[in-house]
Amino acid sequence: MASPADRPAAETGALANLNARSREIFRRIVESYLTTGEPVGSRHLSRMLPVSLSPASVRNVMQDLEELGLIYATHASAGRLPTQQGLRFFVDALLEFGDLGREDRARIDAQVRAAAEGGGFEGALAETTSVLSELTRGAGVVLTTKSDPSLKHVEFLRLEPEKALAILVAEDGSIENRVIVTPAGLPASALVEAGNYLNARVRGRTLAEVAAEIESERSRARGELDAIAARLVDAGLASWAGAVEARDRLLVRGQANLLGDVRAAEDIERIRTLFADLETKTDVIELLHRAETGDGVKIFIGSESKLFSLSGSSMIAAPLRGGAHRFAGVLGVIGPTRLNYGRIVPMVEYAAQVLADLKRSR
Repeated sequence: MASPADRPAAETGALANLNARSREIFRRIVESYLTTGEPVGSRHLSRMLPVSLSPASVRNVMQDLEELGLIYATHASAGRLPTQQGLRFFVDALLEFGDLGREDRARIDAQVRAAAEGGGFEGALAETTSVLSELTRGAGVVLTTKSDPSLKHVEFLRLEPEKALAILVAEDGSIENRVIVTPAGLPASALVEAGNYLNARVRGRTLAEVAAEIESERSRARGELDAIAARLVDAGLASWAGAVEARDRLLVRGQANLLGDVRAAEDIERIRTLFADLETKTDVIELLHRAETGDGVKIFIGSESKLFSLSGSSMIAAPLRGGAHRFAGVLGVIGPTRLNYGRIVPMVEYAAQVLADLKRSR
């Protein structure tokens, strides 16, 4: 019997024209799989249906569904499982999303807002991935993209005879601290001079704008600063630029939960592949960026993405919006393809809204 990957893609029109009986049987197959992970046979299905239907009649419908590429059997005598295409059809056409339960909503609110009180927005992000991991038994992920904010103030503080702390304060309240190497015998006046020179130029501008201005007036600037202070300015700009350029920051919590659905040795190998991909970050960051557009939750199932083509996993992700509806990141949950989509989609959506509210209030 052909595997799901061997089957031709079903025509959208054919899927749309499934009659009520076929949709009900297909829905029961998928719901059984999402609950147990096991194949379901025609005899068991005939007992599950709200109307009386013989196992033979159910088998006929299952054969039609199989020809459409929605279900498959691992061998001829087995029950049926949904294909990845079948899961996509179920999620897009049949699944109904309810409101998030009061208990889940309260837990997300309490833990995320408490984390924000103690650790700011970064603390809230970390806690959100943790609470989503706990509630879904999957891996919680968040991707944030640093903007190049307008600046407010800079300062240089001596740490050691040959080290100083370069402090960059943005108008949005974010702070970048970098340790820079300073010349031996650096006088305190040089730290003040370099700070004053930059503060005369930074307010209301981005770091890139400040660096461009200083570069354009470099010959005159060298006249305003002594050589040591000029070196401090260059060192500070270089250290802060490195921080701003590291735009994508990925946080993953609960990877071990992905082992909970492992049923065979080959499953372990697939999860190891996913762990390696999460470690390198490139593919998951690319996939999360695909969830940036629009306002709704996006669902990626199995081989629809490069990241999950081997591991057979899924991801539910929602964009984070800050002030003026600006993109601030992506929040998501990774798990097996038999995720409880009906519960997790509104959960991710609500958690993203809590983070967006916190971002706008700061």
